[in-house]
Amino acid sequence: MSAARGWTRLALVPALAAAALILTPDIGRADPPIEQVYDIYCAQCHGLKRNGTGVNLPGLSVRPRDHTDTKGMGDTPDEELFKAIKDGGLAVNKSALMPTWSAVLSDKQITEMVKYLRKVCKCGT
Repeated sequence: MSAARGWTRLALVPALAAAALILTPDIGRADPPIEQVYDIYCAQCHGLKRNGTGVNLPGLSVRPRDHTDTKGMGDTPDEELFKAIKDGGLAVNKSALMPTWSAVLSDKQITEMVKYLRKVCKCGT
């Protein structure tokens, strides 16, 4: 490897570290709005319109859930949505492509996300 390439790669380390710090929740900092949490962690698959058409869709074997689907979302209990977000799709007999978010989101944030999803689908209380 040339010295120039080595320095270029070395220059990426601080940039990646800064990105990790920005995206990692800080215990002393207030949680971001739940809509922003969705945009950061969910929109890649579920889409900015929340309808299951995120940028990852072409590479997925299963279409992500359409969170704007009033009937489909309305038929799913809050407890199931919570468990799917926290423990992943397999925990609720859905796609293994839905990751677990328990290491990233607190139970409080997951509860807020379930409430937010009810607002998105216009099927909540």
